[in-house]
Amino acid sequence: MQPVIYCLIGGLVLLAVIFLATALKIVPEYKRLVVFRLGRCMGARGPGLVILIPFIDQAVSVDLREQVREIPAQTSITKDNAPISIDFLWYYRVFDPVQSVLQVGNFELAAQGIATTTLRSVIGGIMLDGVLSEREQINAALRTRLDEVTEKWGVKVTNVEIREIIPPRDVQDAMNRQLSAERNRRAVVTESTGTREAAINVADGERQSAILKAEGEKQASILRAEGERQAQALRAEGYAVALEKINNIANTVDSRTMTLQYFEALKIMSANPSTKYIFPMEFTSLISDFVRGRSAPKD
Repeated sequence: MQPVIYCLIGGLVLLAVIFLATALKIVPEYKRLVVFRLGRCMGARGPGLVILIPFIDQAVSVDLREQVREIPAQTSITKDNAPISIDFLWYYRVFDPVQSVLQVGNFELAAQGIATTTLRSVIGGIMLDGVLSEREQINAALRTRLDEVTEKWGVKVTNVEIREIIPPRDVQDAMNRQLSAERNRRAVVTESTGTREAAINVADGERQSAILKAEGEKQASILRAEGERQAQALRAEGYAVALEKINNIANTVDSRTMTLQYFEALKIMSANPSTKYIFPMEFTSLISDFVRGRSAPKD
């Protein structure tokens, strides 16, 4: 009997372990369990410890974190009939786990199909130049249209980012030629601007040099004129002082001294072999004064 009892106890323990393993679920904070009991949805459970009835309850795990999915390169036709290849990323987050399970069977596959058809629809209404230059507008249009469809599934499309746009080969060649021409144009403009600025700088330097030279010559002329004026003033002052001294000395000389000076001058003139003599009119009066001076009695 003891082996049978041990077998029964071991079987009960095994059933208890299996029950606990299938009945107890630990749900993380970022997940929810959508519980179905005998086929009826009992709602979302979690986070934390969730107890399920084995063989009666079924649970579907739903991740609430933001997810990113890649849409492979799709060939789309623009409004001006240019085929281009576009691939993009789209980001989504489940906000209603029950609806994400009940409303769609394979959410990601369905969302990918909606994304590709929406992309072709959006690109078909835009010219090629607009597709190449208006990525932000295309991203916003894709996000809005995807969000309108996926909202009823309990999913929110948070962002759409176009990763690469590959235009046709001939368009790429034309863009490369345009880019090369634009670079050449910028190089020519930059060179001409540099030449013009250099010429302006040279002209401005010459003008400043001429101004400084003229200013220097002006200052030099002023200084020379000032020096000449001061020199003339000093010469005139010297002449005035000399004349004043001569006048003062002349006032102190008597008539006899003057007469002797005349005689000395006549002596020098007589040494000249010239036969003509010129006597000043005052000579006779000087002689008479001189004679009177000599005949005057001494005190």
